[in-house]
Amino acid sequence: MNPEFAVETVKAMIFQALTLAAPILLAALVIGLGVSLFQAVTSIHEQTLSFVPKVLGIVVVTVIALPWMLRSAMEFTTMLIEKMPQMVR
Repeated sequence: MNPEFAVETVKAMIFQALTLAAPILLAALVIGLGVSLFQAVTSIHEQTLSFVPKVLGIVVVTVIALPWMLRSAMEFTTMLIEKMPQMVR
């Protein structure tokens, strides 16, 4: 395996991980921002008020995005398995 191939493979792995994590992280970010804004406006600083909506939002986004995430991960894994003969040269 030459260094260029290894670098491209690692770069593809990092991009795949970021792509799969992005919907969940963006949902947590948007929900957290909304809850923080609500808490600042109403002066309610209850810890569970920020935790429960995030958990519910992440669960909903995960359930909605799970088919895409699984398909994407399977395609990436298939691509890596197909490239294995090039890795042993």
